[in-house]
Amino acid sequence: MPSVTRDYYEVLSVERTADGEEIKRSYRRLALKYHPDRNPGDTEAEVKFKEAAAAYEVLSDPEKRKLYDQFGHDGLRQARGPAAHDFSRMNVEDIFSMFNDIFGGQGGPGGGFGGQQGRRGVARGYDLETEVELSLEEVSVGVEREVHFTRLDVCDTCTGTGAKKGSNPIKCPTCAGQGKVQQTGFGGMFRMVTACPACRGRGQIVKDFCDACKGKGRMPRKRTINVKIPAGVSDGQAVRVAGEGEPPPPEVSPAGEGIRGDLHVAIRVATHSLFQRDEDNLVLEMPISFAQASLGAEIDTPTLSGNAKLTVPRGTQPGSVFSIKGKGLPNLRSGRAGDLLVAVKVEVPRKLTKAQEKLLRDYAASEDQAVLPETQGFWKKVKEMVKGD
Repeated sequence: MPSVTRDYYEVLSVERTADGEEIKRSYRRLALKYHPDRNPGDTEAEVKFKEAAAAYEVLSDPEKRKLYDQFGHDGLRQARGPAAHDFSRMNVEDIFSMFNDIFGGQGGPGGGFGGQQGRRGVARGYDLETEVELSLEEVSVGVEREVHFTRLDVCDTCTGTGAKKGSNPIKCPTCAGQGKVQQTGFGGMFRMVTACPACRGRGQIVKDFCDACKGKGRMPRKRTINVKIPAGVSDGQAVRVAGEGEPPPPEVSPAGEGIRGDLHVAIRVATHSLFQRDEDNLVLEMPISFAQASLGAEIDTPTLSGNAKLTVPRGTQPGSVFSIKGKGLPNLRSGRAGDLLVAVKVEVPRKLTKAQEKLLRDYAASEDQAVLPETQGFWKKVKEMVKGD
């Protein structure tokens, strides 16, 4: 694989300020999407798969990322020689080895993706991913959600072989029954062994297809499960449900024997009309009157669990921030709640009664502050001046 010239942040679709967890999540999604086992014979998917590996290899390493941020691709090549990050010289197993950080040691061909073998030689199926959206109120207490998704399961009619009952498959002429072929790419600059595109790694071709699955050995099935989502989760985090992914693919285990993949339920937290989140704290901008800011007041303040009393001291200035302990969100690990941070905004009334206006004018006079004249009196004087002219 040649040196990737596209910007690594662009490859992973993340901002340059993205943290390690965001980079990891983005790489994981791309690796699942463009994995060779899921895209046999697709050259474009293969390129994107390798690009993502190259980008993650650099951006997940603080030292390499710092060097890349300062000097770009040339800086990496100069630091480590012309071959630095030339993935055409990497064995495909070397690229898969980087998945250990993402898939908990099941990142080799098949591990975490369903290609061949997982831990201890046991076939493993594909992981799946879906999303649920939570409100801040739900995040604060944790919820159990009904999750709907579709996965590929073993065809009941052919038990995964893809063949019509009574028929026999033949040896694949493309790979001579090996299930693998050697491919070259980028003008012959790299070679890799991939699943045979003709038989998809089975080594055999089915001539008479199963009527139900059309020879695929797998059928899409809708599934609904209840997933417990703990309190304190953040946007972008995922809850892993073990064993709710797909069985090993038919080219590895036609009958689906082995370990199912996992279901990853990604969390999306909806924008709240009042509160903003700052880690475990919540931030609320609350309007108060000039009188409350000047004289002090005890104010009913909204929280996610009802109102709480907030004491605004005498002489409070616009933008002052007060804290209400324990009215934020619970920490995902410790369960300890953050605080509600209340930023006060002093509102200026748009309309005043005559009594209110008189009080304010008297107050301004006591301060010896100049204010605009009363509206009626001002225009009356203007008219008199015009008549005099």
